[in-house]
Amino acid sequence: MSRLTWYLHRLRAMNAQEMLWRAGRLRQRLAARPVSWPATADALFGRTRPEWDALLRDLRANAGRPVLLDQARAARIAAEQPEAAAAVIAAAERVLTGKLAFFGYPPAGLGPIIDWNRDPLSETRWPSVSSERIDHRTADGDPKWIWELNRLQHLPLLAQAWLFTGEERFADAVFEHLDSWIEQQPPGAGIAWRGAFECGIRAISVGFALQGVRDAPGLTPERYGAYLTMLGESARRCWVERSLYSSANNHLIGELTGLAVVAILFPELPAAATWQRDALALLTEHADRQLLPDGAGAEQAIAYQLFTVELLALVYTLLALKYEPPQRLGAAIARSSRFLALLVGDSDPQPRYGDDDGGFALRLGPEHYRTVRDHLGIADAVVPEPAATRAGTPTIAAAWFRDALGSAAVAAPEPAADGYAPDGGLVVLRSGRRRVLMDIGALGYLSIAAHGHADALSVTVALDGADVIGDPGTASYYGHPARRTVHRGTRAHATVTVDDLDQSVMGGPFMWSEHARVRVRAVDLARGVVDAEHDGYRRLEEPITHRRWLLAPPGAREVVVVDLLSGSGIHAARVSWPLHPALTAAPAEYGHLLSRGGEPVLTLAYAATVPVSTEQVHGDEGTDLGWWSELLESREPSWLIGAQCTGLTPFAIITVLTLDPEPSRELRITHAGTEIRAHWESGETARELVIDTGRDGAAELSTRDR
Repeated sequence: MSRLTWYLHRLRAMNAQEMLWRAGRLRQRLAARPVSWPATADALFGRTRPEWDALLRDLRANAGRPVLLDQARAARIAAEQPEAAAAVIAAAERVLTGKLAFFGYPPAGLGPIIDWNRDPLSETRWPSVSSERIDHRTADGDPKWIWELNRLQHLPLLAQAWLFTGEERFADAVFEHLDSWIEQQPPGAGIAWRGAFECGIRAISVGFALQGVRDAPGLTPERYGAYLTMLGESARRCWVERSLYSSANNHLIGELTGLAVVAILFPELPAAATWQRDALALLTEHADRQLLPDGAGAEQAIAYQLFTVELLALVYTLLALKYEPPQRLGAAIARSSRFLALLVGDSDPQPRYGDDDGGFALRLGPEHYRTVRDHLGIADAVVPEPAATRAGTPTIAAAWFRDALGSAAVAAPEPAADGYAPDGGLVVLRSGRRRVLMDIGALGYLSIAAHGHADALSVTVALDGADVIGDPGTASYYGHPARRTVHRGTRAHATVTVDDLDQSVMGGPFMWSEHARVRVRAVDLARGVVDAEHDGYRRLEEPITHRRWLLAPPGAREVVVVDLLSGSGIHAARVSWPLHPALTAAPAEYGHLLSRGGEPVLTLAYAATVPVSTEQVHGDEGTDLGWWSELLESREPSWLIGAQCTGLTPFAIITVLTLDPEPSRELRITHAGTEIRAHWESGETARELVIDTGRDGAAELSTRDR
């Protein structure tokens, strides 16, 4: 996609007010030039500098500020969780060796003196020019990698190692890294200053790390003055350059959180009171927008929901320690916990949909990736919630928050079997060892839906606490554009692709120019029936509506999915089922047999009202289909199976997923008028399915002995 095409799509996603605002911002950016640190300090403090030694004494005395990381708390945590503390120390030791690993990339050696503009994996050195003149979308290197390095999220690990051990080498490394970073990255120069979001996430890391090493001998008044200037400039940019309008997603939360953290932890900054007031007002408003009433994330991406909530949890914690806890932020965190706990239950695997870059709001543990259960342990420490207590796991990050806030675990109720989040558009159907999820939500958040995937009406299945049919992940952002396109497209997800086109239209790697809209006809949790459709293929010259029925009745050995394509003309359809890499798939007379470790797990049988055939692909380098991505910029081969057919619409397709080795036999389906009928046999039982397409949710599954 050319830059011109991208800009045209981006303009179409804006209203007139946003266009005017962005035009003004563009003029300011083009006129902006990097400035020196002394000039920055002049703007923050005036010509007469504060008495840095007095301000450092206030920092060490915790004057007027809440405390998360301190020595007494570290001693308690190390005594209670010695293995977790040792793991943090080991992670800090690895940092001292000069090797860091981000995403799915291999560890990179940074050398004894870090070049903060160099990507050693691609040997790309980002230019030290005005950040506004760097086009990260067309550069040779992966901007995600260099941004991650410059977020300085390893500093809190070093700070904790100093608190746990008292060894000055850990604290000295914090100061040495900050000194070299400030020397190499003057305000407004280089990729590190490209965007207020990066300023915000970096400020969080630096702010908490400084709190942790405030008593270290190496923190001199002069150093503290330089660090405070860096934080003040970062906070200023978080506000002045904050993301608004169609970009006001998790980036805005990150910017406002960075602003709030700096203002609360460093009240000596002249604008701190104003920054805190303004940040909290907008955070409260946008928390309610981005965390929907049912607790789902508006971005339609689980990973970004975790990231957003943990950002809010930082602000909530600091304000709870300093003043009164902000109730609306607490309510947002709690409802998110209830939603996430519904998805994972007691033993179900990590649910995945939408983009996932594995981002951390604040790294306090050695883990490379934050799971939903890890997150729920943190959220429950901040805002105790029975659902989170039940589903969360204890981590050292959670221990810091729990000790600071004095929160204790609350009694957990029995888990709910099923659930429906109508605002987020997710249905959870459980029965015995099975969890079925169906996505009937929006594409994503705001007009660009940046982190959503074209997965409307997708159905995923987990058995015995492990994924069978799932979401194949994100694969890449910038490193491999072709993989990015495939993994966010319809074909890679457990839904139907028509004429090999995506349900929604991509306008760029983080933008959708046309959105498929879902209409929910019926959700009946008691019967395990979902009936929904989307209009993504109404844009075709011969328009098509895709309607899907999911039937997962409690206690049934089958999950049944019926797809109806109605409209005009001849169309091709593919029903896709992406499998976890631990599974193998073998074609069979009835469809596919899935096995794990040589043991049968699931059978899939297909039929249609037009001729149908099965297909499967595994680790295809040419199409980038048949891959599974656990971490950004990594993937492994996995089976993508399904059925394909072509015919004159309307036509119907049925998939019967049987949760034991014995397949469904003699599967057939008919469609006449408003009635769809299907029949199959399983063991000594015959099954009949009748769907009245003229009535919402009118799907009845019956059995009889043969």
